[in-house]
Amino acid sequence: MRVDFARLQSDIEALSEIGRASDRGITRRAFSPSDMQARAWLRDRILAAELDLYEDGAANVHARLGWDGETPSVMIGSHIDTVPGGGPLDGALGVLVGLECLRRLRELGCTLERPLESVAFSDEEGRFGGLFGSQAIAGVLSPAQIHQARDLDNLSLVEAMAAHGLDAMQALGARRRPDSLAAYIELHIEQGPVLERRGARLGVVESITGLFKWEVHMIGAPNHAGTTPMDLRNDAFTGLVEFAAAIPRLLEENGAPQSRATIGRVELHPGAANTVPGRATWSLDVRDSDPQVLVELGQAMRRSLSAIARRHGLMFEFEVLSEVEPVACDPALVELIDRCAAGLELERLRMPSGAVHDAQIMARITRTGMIFVPSLQGRSHSAAEWTDWADIEAGANVALRVLAELAGVSSPS
Repeated sequence: MRVDFARLQSDIEALSEIGRASDRGITRRAFSPSDMQARAWLRDRILAAELDLYEDGAANVHARLGWDGETPSVMIGSHIDTVPGGGPLDGALGVLVGLECLRRLRELGCTLERPLESVAFSDEEGRFGGLFGSQAIAGVLSPAQIHQARDLDNLSLVEAMAAHGLDAMQALGARRRPDSLAAYIELHIEQGPVLERRGARLGVVESITGLFKWEVHMIGAPNHAGTTPMDLRNDAFTGLVEFAAAIPRLLEENGAPQSRATIGRVELHPGAANTVPGRATWSLDVRDSDPQVLVELGQAMRRSLSAIARRHGLMFEFEVLSEVEPVACDPALVELIDRCAAGLELERLRMPSGAVHDAQIMARITRTGMIFVPSLQGRSHSAAEWTDWADIEAGANVALRVLAELAGVSSPS
């Protein structure tokens, strides 16, 4: 039982051309023209495979095999939207592997005890906040969240979907009952260097990181760069610099070896070369797989910001942009994935995921497992993102065996 790898490879290459720029980076932001083109291409591939096509109120695109509307299904999925200038595999690989697995089992004439679904979730990457499609299926969206969701250009989710004839409020109807799902599996590139460095062909994910994202404001007073003495300044930038320098100590004292903290965006106001900054605004992304560690890091960072503000005569404010709880993968699915990889004699590594995935949202309503394939040089979210074809094929064949076992597949007599 193996996938048709030539066909899977062809699908990966075809989808990667949609939204590709001259620098080879791919941009398919959620509900943009390129995203809608990719969705249309995916729908055509599902129908060509003689699978059932279904699109729910959140615009998640489903392929279904053996669907009867009553028996709990086994779902595999990911997303086909990208970050700006992203690579060809982040998200898309999981969707295309899922499609190929269903297609292959149908061709083999297998009998299923449980239906199978492959799903492409909407807006995983965060144009309008992220994880929209999986949150809709898990039933954790509210009307207020949908109405308030906007991108960086202040375009609302409601407006973006309406431009393509979609009603964003219909996402509330995408909710699935927990008893309608038997399990959820996601295959994904690692997006890090661990598998490649360890010489492993496959990652068996045991847990998925949680995170909190803040927008932090340090507020002082703008003033003239030449006439304001150094000891009389309320320079907001000094607060930012001191906090950034404190991050390693905060992680060491309050975090764990797998803790991460990143300041990825900084703005100074008024932003003139001859003006003392009166306001510094920055993003703070903090991650760990232990919920208590995240709580303790959040508390430590608030204490540090408060102390820094007092020392420099500043005020600080922060806004919570998002919070995602860490989750543990289902132990039985971890063992199943490991056993299927062993059956193909693949060198594998049990590991955590340091990135957020739809899988941890789906874990709220069903048992969840994840499969990683290596990322060359750990590169992702860039045009340099890639995984060896041999590793993609190996991961796809593991996914096929996992789905076959979960669906109770039996070969035709």
